[in-house]
Amino acid sequence: MLKAVLFDIDNTLILYDEARFLQSYFPMLAARFKDIIPADRFADKLMQATLVMHQNDGSMTNRERFLGAFCQGADWSRDDIWSRFENFYLEDWDKLKNAVKIPDHAREVFGDISRKGLKIVIATNPIFPLVAQIKKLEWAGLGDIDAALVTNIDNMSFCKPQLGYFQQICGIIGEKPQGCLMVGDDPANDMVAAKIGMKTYQTVDSLDHQEIPLEISREVIGKNTEGIPSADFKGPLACVPQAVDILLK
Repeated sequence: MLKAVLFDIDNTLILYDEARFLQSYFPMLAARFKDIIPADRFADKLMQATLVMHQNDGSMTNRERFLGAFCQGADWSRDDIWSRFENFYLEDWDKLKNAVKIPDHAREVFGDISRKGLKIVIATNPIFPLVAQIKKLEWAGLGDIDAALVTNIDNMSFCKPQLGYFQQICGIIGEKPQGCLMVGDDPANDMVAAKIGMKTYQTVDSLDHQEIPLEISREVIGKNTEGIPSADFKGPLACVPQAVDILLK
């Protein structure tokens, strides 16, 4: 019996061209570190630390893993470094809002699921602090939803596409994988949840967006696309309630 519906955010609840988004994101964030990291080196340093975080093994939070890699070899205060990141997401992150579009009927989808008494989980890759994840939900007009869990850099110790990420979510919300539906656009990062027994729904709303995979994505995912079962359901975000109804029968 279905108990929880998990939603990715990027190119599921908000739609955007990843490469173009990052062309704005990197310089804005780099400005917060210009006194300690040359701008032409910042993106590489950030990406390498993010790659290390993607390999987290559950032994520490993603924030701890990220800061350890980001600060390695430098005499920096981790508190100062993290404060710079947090201040960026508090003060500058919203400047990127205009780069995203919203799929049709997102609020109706969440309203329908809530009325059915199912748990809602925002299962987006936990590489950002909570404030950044909440702001993304606000961009989608979903900042007020009642979620059982919003995965973020502080409450998770795995990243997508590791199966440990999905298992950790199940442990936190107290549900078995077989009682969960994972909704997302990405076969490697989202549909991989089928490997632990979750049902899957692949959204198609982002297909008209130019998506150029990042080097880090290819390096992290590697061969993890092999052996991933086809999605149980496939369609626009607006049709998720129909899949939920089928699973509740």
